[in-house]
Amino acid sequence: MKRRKLGSTGRVVTALGLGCMGMSWGYNESGRDDRESEAAIVAAVDAGVDFFDTARIYGDGHNERLVGRALAGRRNVVIATKGGIVVDDLEARTMHRDGSPEALRRQIDESLRNLGRDVLDLYYLHRVDPDVPLEESWGALAEAVKAGKVRWLGLSEVTVDQASRAQNIHPVTAIQSELSLWTRDALGEGLSARSARFAGGADQASGDVVAWARDRGASIVPFAPLGRGFLTNTLRPSEFEEGDFRKTNPRFAPEAFERNSAITGTVQEIARTHGATAAQVALAWVLDLGEHVIPIPGTRRSAHLAENLAAMEVNLGTSERTRLDDVPAAVGSRY
Repeated sequence: MKRRKLGSTGRVVTALGLGCMGMSWGYNESGRDDRESEAAIVAAVDAGVDFFDTARIYGDGHNERLVGRALAGRRNVVIATKGGIVVDDLEARTMHRDGSPEALRRQIDESLRNLGRDVLDLYYLHRVDPDVPLEESWGALAEAVKAGKVRWLGLSEVTVDQASRAQNIHPVTAIQSELSLWTRDALGEGLSARSARFAGGADQASGDVVAWARDRGASIVPFAPLGRGFLTNTLRPSEFEEGDFRKTNPRFAPEAFERNSAITGTVQEIARTHGATAAQVALAWVLDLGEHVIPIPGTRRSAHLAENLAAMEVNLGTSERTRLDDVPAAVGSRY
């Protein structure tokens, strides 16, 4: 099992973690099965995975409690969770950002209870609150580290400027961003070529968060590295039930979905040459972005977990990476 450094913490974790959000909300919730999800988490541990991702808002605490039960008594794993967003109505899935120090302190305590932990391993500011200076939010999280409630801090969906402002106050261990073959915002503008991603330092103007993290010893944790399932080449828009995030997502609208098939077509062609699946090739591309990149594909099923883990053994050739670098940009916004 390949492993990678988690920021500058001195800790190493599996090169692929497990994203747990879909076990509680977001995708085809009628198929939710807590026992199956807990079994998948246990199977991940048994396979050697030791990096798990959840958040307070996933099911308004449900996902943290599920992860906490599945990992109860296991202290050799790293659990990442997040705060800074508050659920207003779980059924309507409405929420708002609250990065105030008071809210963050309260949410940290709630996460500790939900997970059944004495200390949170990695705690992200889930989103920057535009109504609260980032320095106030990050300062409150730094105080939680001093108080012994949190080990390491991370940011989610931030710009290079925001990451730098936080770093000036307290070390950024990890940055979580949506990053996949069809979502490359975190790589910055004009950096689609592989050589550009590895050359020089981060360019603040471009917003290359991946390079910023690399240059400062922080990790990049891509969420939705399989394009919310699109890059597996197994989805059909007609199968999305009411309430599924993808049913109203612009990229999954029928016309956009059809046009985006040009992306999965290339992925599938390369997968066939490796005797691999499209999912494995898509994950291999993300893993190849740098040794500081730790993707967290999500699944509820042990079989899909095994498939994802096998992506670590897919070695893409230079020409294959170039073909994947050059797939068309996705049609439709990501939200």
